[in-house]
Amino acid sequence: MNQQTRADREGFAALMERLHRRGPVTRELIEALEATPRRGFVPSQWQDVAWSDRMIPIPCGEAMEGADLQLSVISQLHIEPGHRVLEIGTGSGFTAAILARMSARVVSVERFRTLAEEARRRLEALGIFNVAVKHADGSGGAPADAPFDRIVVWAAFDSLPRTFSDQLATNGIMIAPIGAAEGEQELAKLTKIGSRFDREDIAHVRLQPMLRGVAAAL
Repeated sequence: MNQQTRADREGFAALMERLHRRGPVTRELIEALEATPRRGFVPSQWQDVAWSDRMIPIPCGEAMEGADLQLSVISQLHIEPGHRVLEIGTGSGFTAAILARMSARVVSVERFRTLAEEARRRLEALGIFNVAVKHADGSGGAPADAPFDRIVVWAAFDSLPRTFSDQLATNGIMIAPIGAAEGEQELAKLTKIGSRFDREDIAHVRLQPMLRGVAAAL
């Protein structure tokens, strides 16, 4: 990690300890993390807690998920170097950067123009050019770029998102929160088998609901 502070080093070490307690962490994920300074993806007032498990406010009234949740989800995707990945909810661009370092190509969709533009600049500054950040409505996925080997969604569906089935390759994996907007949701790991999903609930989360359309102003 470039220009790392003591808080960076301690935060990263604590994160690694927490992740290892939950299960094996692949060498590929660790290398991607070491090459991606998370402090560069969070507002300046939150940089000392960049590696924590707390939600961090970012522009446009949005929030960046805690590091533990983000990396646990990425670990569950079992990404391989040749994979094509779809991400719904670019946010700061941090998870897109990690996904890009582990896969062949990432399409990341963000409904806020401000967030999409800032994420592009951060990725380019790190020399990451296999991510296409799109300012668009991600509620229906990205059918023009399909199929994808992996899909990750950082907003909650109220029911099983079957519209994504055709965009996922055979034996592909999708992870998305499913449940009511006002309560706790199940983080579902959906594996495509034929024309259906095999579902495994892997965690309880509280994330914002999936919104349709793009933001009118920001």
